[in-house]
Amino acid sequence: MTKWPKQITASLVEQLIRAEKDLEKAICIFDAATAEYTNGFRHDHTTFGLMITRLLSANKFVLAEDMVGRMKHEKCKITEDIFLSIYRAYARVHKPNDVIRVFRKMDDYECEPTAKSYVTVFSILVDESQLKMAFKFYRYMRKIGIPISVFSLNVLIKALCKSNGTMDAAFRIFHEMPKRGHIPDSYTYGTLINGLCRAGRIREAKELLIEMESNDCSPSVVTYSLLIHGLCQSNYLEEAFDLLKKMKSKGIEPNVYTYSSLMDGLCKNGHSSQAKELLERMISKRQVPNTIIYSSLIHGLCRDGKLKDAVEIFDRMKVQGLKPDAGLYSKIINGFCEINKFLEAVNFLDEMVLAGITPNRVTWGLHVRIHNRVDQGLCAEGDLNRAFQLYMSLRSRGISVEANTFESLVHCACKKGDLYKAARIIDEMVLDGCIPSKETWNTILDGFWDRRKVREAADLLQAKLMDECKKTISN
Repeated sequence: MTKWPKQITASLVEQLIRAEKDLEKAICIFDAATAEYTNGFRHDHTTFGLMITRLLSANKFVLAEDMVGRMKHEKCKITEDIFLSIYRAYARVHKPNDVIRVFRKMDDYECEPTAKSYVTVFSILVDESQLKMAFKFYRYMRKIGIPISVFSLNVLIKALCKSNGTMDAAFRIFHEMPKRGHIPDSYTYGTLINGLCRAGRIREAKELLIEMESNDCSPSVVTYSLLIHGLCQSNYLEEAFDLLKKMKSKGIEPNVYTYSSLMDGLCKNGHSSQAKELLERMISKRQVPNTIIYSSLIHGLCRDGKLKDAVEIFDRMKVQGLKPDAGLYSKIINGFCEINKFLEAVNFLDEMVLAGITPNRVTWGLHVRIHNRVDQGLCAEGDLNRAFQLYMSLRSRGISVEANTFESLVHCACKKGDLYKAARIIDEMVLDGCIPSKETWNTILDGFWDRRKVREAADLLQAKLMDECKKTISN
């Protein structure tokens, strides 16, 4: 329970809500502020706005909208900034339809949207690639007389740059801007350069950068980075590094995106060692690598057979507090499999499980492939105990066991003389709908005959015959 003073103010409530880290307790404080007093204390725009912000940050969208309804009920003026915060929160979780729904409700709360709301909604629709809806919304903006600004034109150009077929329309608007009193800014140029690079029109992108500088519009680190990224994607690495030098000569330091583009380009072209050196240079400049940079570098090092370096970068990534995904683990695991170090591969499989990385709809096939590859490798190395442990782990976690893995396990078990284990695997193989090959049947039958265990051999032979009969009948 909050111990309230004799005199309560909005600033005190605001202070208490900000200090409380637990959202549920913050809500209790908010509610208690009015319930505790009968002297007519009411929340104002500030305390309501703070509470709505807290709810939106926690993705409690329904509660946040309910809070707006409470503002209306308590006759607290609802300003545009409340709605803008809701739009941005829904945009953060990629829900453009909810942005439109809330926008349409503004009139219900006696809040007249200004050009800022219209352009914000338009920008969100474009960012979410809801282009049909975005163009329709823009036409509506023009129809009701929302004034055109550089910001709104930049958003329109961005929308047109998303498709190669509408790039020319984007340039028409760009060339018309000065005639209508709107001077293109660095964002305008950057958007067009990015669109040209994505369309593979690198020469035009480079020319546009030159035009930008001649028009006294200084390129920012973002502009340079967009063109560097485009050059790297088109394998113009030398030109990308020349542009990096030019950028630095103008006193503009590269950012994480710049380094990421360069390292990705180097790795894709077999220069992962140079990419690793660039990482060290980046860190020396107090730039903090992100997951994308680590992923590009690990993929490149593994592709170039530099597994030791890849593991080092992988460990550094974890030390930094970044969590590798299933794709990165699979790269390291496959790298160990390539050099027949299956025990090391198993260790990384175990680490992946401990990290809570489990199969989902997207990564299911990847998990199946790497687990089965490691299990088959352990069998080839004759490590039956580890192979069988991994096999049991697969079954317990519902990861599909491939027919080749079943057969590898049977052959390994027979070779080690563990015929009962081999028979168990055969049984589970058949239950899973996999038909053992003739070679696998012969291997296990030979194993039982060699040990003079005729009854077991006869049972297996009978099972084989029954299976063959079932197949004949079904055909």
